[in-house]
Amino acid sequence: MGISEEFNGKPDSLFFNDGQRRIDFVLVYEDERRKETNKKGSNEKQRRKRQAYESNLMCDGLQLEATRSLLDDKLVFVKVHAPWEVLCTYAEIMHIKLPLKPNDLKTRSSAFDNFNWFTKVLQVDESIIKPEQEFFTAPFEKNRMNDFYIQDRDTFFNPATRSRIVYFILSRVNYQVVNNVKKFGINRLVSSGIYKAAFPLHDCNFSRQSEDLSCPNERYLLYREWAHPRSIYKKQPLDLIRKYYGEKIGIYFAWLGYYTQMLLLAAVVGVACFLYGYFNQNNCTWSKEVCDPNIGGKIIMCPQCDKLCSFWNLSITCESSKKLCIFDSFGTLVFAVFMGVWVTLFLEFWKRRQAELEYEWDTVELQQEEQARPEYEAQCTHVVINEITQEEERVPFTTWGKCIRITLCASAVFFWILLIIASVIGIIVYRLSVFIVFSAKLPKNLNGTDPIQKYLTPQTATSITASLISFIIIMILNTIYEKVAIVITNFELPRTQTDYENSLTMKMFLFQFVNYYSSCFYIAFFKGKFVGYPGDPVYWLGKYRNEECDPGGCLLELTTQLTIIMGGKAIWNNIQEVLLPWIMNLIGRCRTVSGAEMRTPRWEQDYHLQPMGKLGLFYEYLEMIIQFGFVTLFVASFPLAPLLALVNNILEIRVDAWKLTTQYRRMVPEKAQDIGAWQPIMQGIAILAVVTNAMIIAFTSDMIPRLVYYWSFSVPPYGDHPHNTMEGYINNTLSYYRVADFRGRENPYTGLGNYTTCRYRDFRNPPGHPQEYKHNIYYWHVIAAKLAFIIVMEHVIYSVKFIISYTIPDVSKSTKSKIKREKYLTQKLLRENHLKDMTKNIGVIVEKMVEVVDNNLRPKVD
Repeated sequence: MGISEEFNGKPDSLFFNDGQRRIDFVLVYEDERRKETNKKGSNEKQRRKRQAYESNLMCDGLQLEATRSLLDDKLVFVKVHAPWEVLCTYAEIMHIKLPLKPNDLKTRSSAFDNFNWFTKVLQVDESIIKPEQEFFTAPFEKNRMNDFYIQDRDTFFNPATRSRIVYFILSRVNYQVVNNVKKFGINRLVSSGIYKAAFPLHDCNFSRQSEDLSCPNERYLLYREWAHPRSIYKKQPLDLIRKYYGEKIGIYFAWLGYYTQMLLLAAVVGVACFLYGYFNQNNCTWSKEVCDPNIGGKIIMCPQCDKLCSFWNLSITCESSKKLCIFDSFGTLVFAVFMGVWVTLFLEFWKRRQAELEYEWDTVELQQEEQARPEYEAQCTHVVINEITQEEERVPFTTWGKCIRITLCASAVFFWILLIIASVIGIIVYRLSVFIVFSAKLPKNLNGTDPIQKYLTPQTATSITASLISFIIIMILNTIYEKVAIVITNFELPRTQTDYENSLTMKMFLFQFVNYYSSCFYIAFFKGKFVGYPGDPVYWLGKYRNEECDPGGCLLELTTQLTIIMGGKAIWNNIQEVLLPWIMNLIGRCRTVSGAEMRTPRWEQDYHLQPMGKLGLFYEYLEMIIQFGFVTLFVASFPLAPLLALVNNILEIRVDAWKLTTQYRRMVPEKAQDIGAWQPIMQGIAILAVVTNAMIIAFTSDMIPRLVYYWSFSVPPYGDHPHNTMEGYINNTLSYYRVADFRGRENPYTGLGNYTTCRYRDFRNPPGHPQEYKHNIYYWHVIAAKLAFIIVMEHVIYSVKFIISYTIPDVSKSTKSKIKREKYLTQKLLRENHLKDMTKNIGVIVEKMVEVVDNNLRPKVD
């Protein structure tokens, strides 16, 4: 195959130099003869492998044409074209569904037909992006080609299908045989450097329409109506996305769009609960008592660390108690229950929407025999007997070897999870250490009138700095483990690409779950729970005294942690997703000749874009699932989480669209019925979210103790108030400690005065009681109330979730009817065509038989 040195076609041309054969795929390599290197032997081996590979491609029927780069004479572009016969052969092998006849059934949802006047502004302009014609389809068969709707052979297979078929061939053609083991596949050739890249072409430039009048300009339309900022309020053109990028990309954006729509309802309710707490914070009785000079101003609190910490006045927490009233209100309980129901509604309605897309995109009966990965096949050196076929087959390792690999992989994953836990422990030690520093360095004004001390207490300073450091460590570990998880999964050697992605999904999600959520779990369920009391505190590692929560609990600190991690993650991801590919492409353009892009052919322009990679979509899913966890698992402490997620997702959809259409090469279209392993992961998060939110309300917030006080202190022996009240609540939650009982190690800093008693947050008996400093009966009543609340809330929400799941079928009745109706009509059409063919053939046979009989009966002439 010769290499053309010149390109005489149009820059946007998608055809060979003859202008007739369409380019279905492009392979790129560096010509070894023009490389400046001393590795001649290695270059010769690479050249022979490439020549063998290209020769085998042509033997399989593909047509190739090589063209040298206009900008770099070392680069060679091999254009690949699949003729009609090859397309038909492999369409049958791959069970690709193709059109039989136009579909006259109404398949699109019409729920909003009565509101067209309202939704028209949000819809995609059908005069610009025309709706796709619907067809009855069936798996292609060459011997029944006349049954299919073939009006034009050049357009019967659309570009996405053509690229898919060619990639199927490229992935399975071998280039070398070593010890009876075939080495094959374009992925292996690219990873070994024999080829620089392999990709299908974009159909045009994203910023302007093609000069070719026959070009559909789908990339330009996607940029204009989907990726451009001015289209941010419009619905996504999902059918065009699916047509251009394939069902796998389409189902991701359909899921992300549906998730974002559902977040709108959660965000509205969350904002309403936040505003309820904000406008009622001045009516918060216990906050008023903290800020009251005659109540909180006279309560002297015990030191929260040894030696360096001093006594402090409760009123210095006035500002934080006011903020806490916003989040620790009755609205929080309502919102937690609502989110437990919301997440179930989202998952159930998404299943219905997914079923509709399966019908509309014709993936209901997706027949896809997934082949083994080339990496797996390359390691198949052991011969075993297949239990089913009783024939010999090659496998990469024995059963014992497989067990060893699984054990090593599990050990590696466990080690990295322990490393994350170690980092969390390090953050805890930091918090314990730096709290002492802030307590010693910040102004020691007992009344809290210093302006710095008023807003920056030791607790607040420790919480903010620890959250920032925790976020930085999370992002560093995340970057490292992404590479480690891929190495572990590659060593595990899953057989198929689906097995590979599922294995990597579970490893990555398990790591990310521990990495992102461990610090939140610590603050929510461990901080301040095991601190002892002033005379007998609990120490970490025998050295660091356990940190305590504010008198109002750790809920505000959990809110701070969530805000920093969730907000910082969203900002970092969007900056990374926008800037990194843009800078890389900018550098690539700067290396080319100025203005050359207008003259270079389409394949060379696409080569200088960034490769998406097979796991590109995996990271997009992972990012959104981690966000889904923040929105559901800890939403009781931060009702604005759905609003932040909503804003982020609106931008995320357009940023991802911008990346795909402008910064990345076109991905190979892939079929997909659903979102895969991410669905059960979301269901698991939804179940866990009910427990975490119930426990946050019970153990992290102060709601249950307040309710117990409100309903019990009008009843003896707790109180004799004439009516239910919250007055005196703060005094009730603080126990007394005799200063003289401090031992040497806990002896506090006494430079601000001498006191006989101090207060601390707990329900314990006072000094002088027969069981002094032991938990009192009220403590056990509060614990019983908390446990009862968790049980009741969990059972109520789980019951509602079960009822919703049972009453909402995964596939709607109308969709089921459409599927059955279309299947019936398709079978009827195929049967009728088959009968017509049989009748025609019988007619031909009868005519021939009559002709033979006539010839036999006709008198012979001598």
